[in-house]
Amino acid sequence: MKAYVVVDLGFGDAGKGLLTDWLVRTTGARLVVRYNGGAQAGHNVVTPDGVHHTFAQFGAGTLVPGVRTFLSRYVVVHPTALRVEAEALARKGVAAPLERITISEHARVTTPFHQAANRLREAARGDRRHGSVGVGVGETVADSIAHPHDTVIAGDLLSPNLLRKKLARIRERKRAELAGLRDHSEWRFFEDDAVGEAWLERAVTVALRVVPDEALVIAAEDPAVVFEGAQGVLLDETFGFHPYTTWSDCTTNNARSLIAKYLGAAELEQIGVVRTHAIRHGPGPLPTETKDLCVHEHNTEHRWQGPVRYGWFDAVLVRYALRVLSGATTLAVTHADASGAWKACRAWQADGCVIDTLDPAAAEAESTKLTELAERARPLLVEGEPLETIASLLGRNAAIVARGPTALTVTRAAAF
Repeated sequence: MKAYVVVDLGFGDAGKGLLTDWLVRTTGARLVVRYNGGAQAGHNVVTPDGVHHTFAQFGAGTLVPGVRTFLSRYVVVHPTALRVEAEALARKGVAAPLERITISEHARVTTPFHQAANRLREAARGDRRHGSVGVGVGETVADSIAHPHDTVIAGDLLSPNLLRKKLARIRERKRAELAGLRDHSEWRFFEDDAVGEAWLERAVTVALRVVPDEALVIAAEDPAVVFEGAQGVLLDETFGFHPYTTWSDCTTNNARSLIAKYLGAAELEQIGVVRTHAIRHGPGPLPTETKDLCVHEHNTEHRWQGPVRYGWFDAVLVRYALRVLSGATTLAVTHADASGAWKACRAWQADGCVIDTLDPAAAEAESTKLTELAERARPLLVEGEPLETIASLLGRNAAIVARGPTALTVTRAAAF
């Protein structure tokens, strides 16, 4: 069998949903495995007949009949949001969406108290916001590290009494931690005694979708499996530009671990996705940011995350992302149909030096070092035809190219 791992080489929003949809339509894959992130994902898919959906937790291949989703142990599950997404998919013609998804019993679960705490902390940062989407993923992960015995996992959805006790402890602990932020509207979730019970009543309805990790072994019977990543390498918890990062491993490490353990005989193709321009949703460094780009898409400003920002293609950042990833990477370039003037950054100028590559070890050694450098950097720009220039700057051709929003616009330029 073949295992395709889709990973974003930027700050997210590169087109992972489009590539996942294209892969299930062209490879015979019938399973999409989500291998990181959580409900903060927003992967847009437009079918050839015009149906559009922004995928958060369901795999982006779900609009193809018969394609299933597995939320691995590395995903932070938001069960009530999962129900909402299933209802939205049903309205778009997807039959019985929840019957096509399974959840690892070890996946961490976010609660309404984690979500409220996440929003309170972000609001308290004021102008120094990190760009959180506000669904509680980071709060859930941090809490699981600090208080492992109270961590809610998907398997707990099968034990309502245990779940109820954990919820009560989480609520009281968060009330104590955040008492100084009582004036914010999100505090109401800690004051209302009905919140936890209402959440529990709805959350346990997905309990029947919880399975052991070993259930992934059945995918070995398929001709292909697609592993769909969330966010992007430049937002990674270790290699990203702190503090504007996510509490998730955004490299392919999680996917590789799952493949090695459960699909060991699979042939691996790692697909790194990047746009012909840079994009960042929310705050943080974007050295090539410009107002000269006019991009038409589904991505819009978000109350918590902030505005969508665009910049010229940044070869320095993409080279860095490729260095972070281990193993061969097939380059996939989206938005190749963009019109108008186009530029690319070949190198940065900072501190009297020309910088054309970044060292991943710098991010591990000092978490804010790369951020400070990127904020000082000035791009050295070149002009040219996008695909040819990108190939020249990266030293590799784009093996997969998307010239529009649907799978019909995606072509593989060369065999892997």
